[in-house]
Amino acid sequence: MQHKINIGLFGYGVVGESLYHVLQYSKTVDAAVSKICVKQKDKKRSLPENKFSFNKEDIINDKEINLVVELIDDAEEAYDIVKKCLINKKAVVSGNKKMLAYHLDELIELQKETETALLYDASACGSIPVIRNIEEYYDNDLLKSVTGILNGSSNFILSRIFNDRLDYQTALKQAQDLGFAESNPSLDVDGFDSLYKLIIIATHALGTFVKPEEIFNYGIANIQQSDIQFAREKGLKIKLVAQLLKLNNESFTLFVIPRLVSSEKYIYNVEDEYNGVVIQGEFYGKQFMFGKGAGGFPTGSAVLSDITARSHHYKYEYKKQKYFKKVDYKTNHKIKIYLRYHNLVDLSYFEFEKITEKYSGQEYNYVVGNIKLENLIKIKSILPKLNVFLAYIKE
Repeated sequence: MQHKINIGLFGYGVVGESLYHVLQYSKTVDAAVSKICVKQKDKKRSLPENKFSFNKEDIINDKEINLVVELIDDAEEAYDIVKKCLINKKAVVSGNKKMLAYHLDELIELQKETETALLYDASACGSIPVIRNIEEYYDNDLLKSVTGILNGSSNFILSRIFNDRLDYQTALKQAQDLGFAESNPSLDVDGFDSLYKLIIIATHALGTFVKPEEIFNYGIANIQQSDIQFAREKGLKIKLVAQLLKLNNESFTLFVIPRLVSSEKYIYNVEDEYNGVVIQGEFYGKQFMFGKGAGGFPTGSAVLSDITARSHHYKYEYKKQKYFKKVDYKTNHKIKIYLRYHNLVDLSYFEFEKITEKYSGQEYNYVVGNIKLENLIKIKSILPKLNVFLAYIKE
């Protein structure tokens, strides 16, 4: 049985405004936005002034509001809002993947204590309902891996590089001009956005929360023409890929890294600002989900889906935590990588277990070899400062 939902909305940017528009046309849920809390008082908006508040307590303490939708950029402010709302026994829908990646373990416990719900399908992969699918359909211990292009901005850039033969800076500028990338694109192109989404997905897929600093992530900002040439000569594309890999019944690993992808892989043909997620299981093989990973209306539609779910009293059960033995996160897993470098000092940071291919030239050098993730995590903070590029090669 549905019940009337009075929404308190935090944030009226692209997604917030799109959600408001979507709600006007949705016939699937009895929901309306009662108040909208924003920061900037002098900004022109598409709604009357009396719809807006500039004090978050106006929503948090309003007893008539029974669902809070949080769609702001500031992760710490979002955490404060979500925590206070849950303590006040208000259900929350959030799209803030960074906030969730740092605080999800605490917020899961808070939901149990307050017997309310936090939903966040919109936080990972936009219009693709990956979290609820993993929570409901893959609610067993047969899941072996999740492989995903989780960031539309970096995927758009790589599509322009490989399909239109643009250089990185030109492709990045095009992405920024079209609104796919921010003026400071680090969150996307350095792999942090994908990292945050992967943490959320892993919490539902395997029931174990892993902190961001414990996971290796590396992006595409240092890609050069020599790396593109290497991929093309081997008939491959480079995609920024987030990987969850169950190593055995006791352990798993996570990493985000550019990957050299062959044409028979599902993600090879995921182009432009789209996302693609491949879920592999013990007996059901591979299943592929594809859709727009960002943008106002795709993300707004995902938020609407969570609002509709709450109208039916839906909440995540966190079944992997509740019903299955905990699997441990490990970083001693070896992966095969391509490493392009220009001097031996940069190469010396990498502790390869085995090198299978080498090239030395006047303009650049590269090696292909096996290295442990824990060694990459050790040098994670200095990698952006080195004149190197690395990509995962799945054996």
